Amino acid sequence: MSLETLKSLLPGYAKDIKLNLSSLANEEILSPQQALGCFLATALASGNAAVIQAAQADANAGMSTEAVEAAKAAHAIMAMNNIYYKFVGFMEGSEYQTMPAKLRMNIIGNPGVEKTDFELWALAVSAINGCKFCVSSHEALLTKEGLSRAQIQAAIRIASVVHAAAKILDGEDILQASPES
Repeated sequence: MSLETLKSLLPGYAKDIKLNLSSLANEEILSPQQALGCFLATALASGNAAVIQAAQADANAGMSTEAVEAAKAAHAIMAMNNIYYKFVGFMEGSEYQTMPAKLRMNIIGNPGVEKTDFELWALAVSAINGCKFCVSSHEALLTKEGLSRAQIQAAIRIASVVHAAAKILDGEDILQASPES
């Protein structure tokens, strides 16, 4: 399944999401690897099987094996970090903010792809997971490394549309399983 096929699974009321998937799939401000990695990492973060399969198919067709694994790793490490750092952020002014995390995060230092691509994917996943601390940290690093705000915005636009598609399909699955439907 690809993102094109995924659009056909979305119901009529999600026309805007379909249109946004189309325009974001053709977004030229990001490199193909950056965009496909954003689609894959955020699909994994959103957790819907059809969305994950579509993003995986497109990623496999347009990215190296190493880049696909790095996008998956961005999702994996941020699934952990977003929970930890969201908690630390909630505890403003507390001792938790000065304590070392004591969590392994080696992939961040050696992701197997360009550091900016990995950071962009981590930012997009962090936006879905709602970790203000991680979003701020990754955004600052990306702007320092020369990515434009428009490029960063494009990654967040991908995250928002992928997440919406996942939630729509999750809701439709529940409605279909409901005895009242």
